[in-house]
Amino acid sequence: MSPTAQAPPKRRVVFPFTAIVGQEEMKLALLLNTIDPYVGGVMIMGDRGTGKSTTIRALADLLPEIEVVVNDPFNSHPSDPDLMSDEVRQQIIEQQASPAVTKKKVPMVDLPLGATEDRVCGTIDIEKALSEGVKAFEPGLLAKANRGILYVDEVNLLDDHLVDVLLDSAASGWNTVEREGISIRHPARFVLVGSGNPEEGELRPQLLDRFGMHAEIRTVKEPTLRVQIVEQRAEFDQTPYEFIEKYRIQQEELQKWIVEAQKRLPEVKIDYDLRVKISEVCSELDVDGLRGDIVTNRAAKALAAFEGRNEVTVDDIRRVITLCLRHRLRKDPLESIDSGYKVQKAFNRVFGLEASEENAAATPNGVRQGVR
Repeated sequence: MSPTAQAPPKRRVVFPFTAIVGQEEMKLALLLNTIDPYVGGVMIMGDRGTGKSTTIRALADLLPEIEVVVNDPFNSHPSDPDLMSDEVRQQIIEQQASPAVTKKKVPMVDLPLGATEDRVCGTIDIEKALSEGVKAFEPGLLAKANRGILYVDEVNLLDDHLVDVLLDSAASGWNTVEREGISIRHPARFVLVGSGNPEEGELRPQLLDRFGMHAEIRTVKEPTLRVQIVEQRAEFDQTPYEFIEKYRIQQEELQKWIVEAQKRLPEVKIDYDLRVKISEVCSELDVDGLRGDIVTNRAAKALAAFEGRNEVTVDDIRRVITLCLRHRLRKDPLESIDSGYKVQKAFNRVFGLEASEENAAATPNGVRQGVR
């Protein structure tokens, strides 16, 4: 059943992903991260009221259901050891049998700005552990987000310590809680999505670097598009189920593309010469570390898989490289040149392409609906 088919009244309705107008850069970054979670998440910076939260919730609603172990608080995968808790793995070893499995929607967890570390990581009931000799663990938001999306709105206002915890878990795929000599760990592999308004403060460069991709979004300026967005929102608010039904076929088609892309991803290859040129661009831009190289390679493969190809092209790299590198450049407070422009300029030079604004405008970054 499609996630957008006529839903029962008890289910919360969500604006369809395929109905969202514009913001192609943000949509592309989110889709590539769902195809390959190892891309490392997305940082979305832009104006207020540009549909950041709406788009992320729409994506979570679009994704197909996942198989999880019944009554497991960590959404454990029934067969992948990297995505199951130690308890489930031990149970499988002892019983020599597969656990009971059910299906559920991909979890989408909102992290509030005022959350404490215990709320995020979970807590250990020391009294129960000492008196009963059991590891009494109350799971936190990281446990709920395993195999899903963890969304942090206004991430630039979040306490730096909590950001460190989130990024460490996102990078390792595990969350460890230690209290009074008792240690508990559980899988915490999720797509980390942060959003914010640059006017309210910037993230530290070392934290920005940990996000795989960085999408910049702006308020739509064209009056006809603005009217279309306003009318769509009004229609959705008045008759949500009818509005969702209008986009049901497009939603099902996009969901199918995502599933096919996830299956095809391991087969996608990127030519050695293209990998060398990606690293040459990173070197020319003086990007610290190797995360930029790794993420650009992964994102280009995910894009090729999404569009039904097994070989990465130069155009795939062109469409993702700005998203992967713009936030890794060293900031010069006296320089007014946009970091995205600098990335594209270096890309054109290394790949031997002529920098043409006309060409860039003709094929903008974005999701090419209908390309298969």
